Amino acid sequence: MMILTRALIQVALLVVFAGSVQGNEFWGRKLPGQPTQFILGYGSLINSSSRNATASQPIAAIPVRLSASFGYVRGWTIRSPSGFTALGLRRRGADESGKSINSVLYPVEGNDMAAFDAREEGYQRVEVPLDQIQAMSWQRLPEHGKIWVYIPVVPGQEPGVGLPLPSAAYPILQSYLDLVIEGGLEFGADYAREIVASTVDWSAYWLNDRPLARRPWVYTKEYVAIPSKAMYAGSTKSR
Repeated sequence: MMILTRALIQVALLVVFAGSVQGNEFWGRKLPGQPTQFILGYGSLINSSSRNATASQPIAAIPVRLSASFGYVRGWTIRSPSGFTALGLRRRGADESGKSINSVLYPVEGNDMAAFDAREEGYQRVEVPLDQIQAMSWQRLPEHGKIWVYIPVVPGQEPGVGLPLPSAAYPILQSYLDLVIEGGLEFGADYAREIVASTVDWSAYWLNDRPLARRPWVYTKEYVAIPSKAMYAGSTKSR
């Protein structure tokens, strides 16, 4: 009798619940707690492992492009204190053609923004208008919130202005390029090639710092798909 009574109560509760939601329409509703802050990454942040090393939990990113009309180009323009030149955005020169910049877009929640700000020392976080970003795949861009990008800054200058180029003391490192291109290969070979094609300021100041540089396959599985100094020996185009 007790089991039957309990079953009848459960059925009655289901009927009441069904009746209370029958008139509701869920189309167009979003789940609560959606992110409102996003970062656009165009260098090492493209690589999931590198990005997730800073985040409090793994973050999925979508492939996007930053419009050339934003006014910046991706180049080898920021010097690390440890002695190499990394990728940054710099202001496009008056006589320089623009290039769209393939990147990734990912949400940032909790204390992660502070963690990425600390990581990107020497860069300033700048807001990007949504109409300057293009989705590259079937995923949609966020409809609300703010999108940020890190731009190198020299003291006393505006972000992206007066930036240095690679030098003997601050060369391009093959290991850094490996990291970026391996991140690009997460989205396919075409995406990885676009990184190379849409980056400027390649330099002859290039150091192959891979472990076992003459046997790159030991540590870098995608080494065949990653450009090396030989590919750019004659390409030192800058500003």
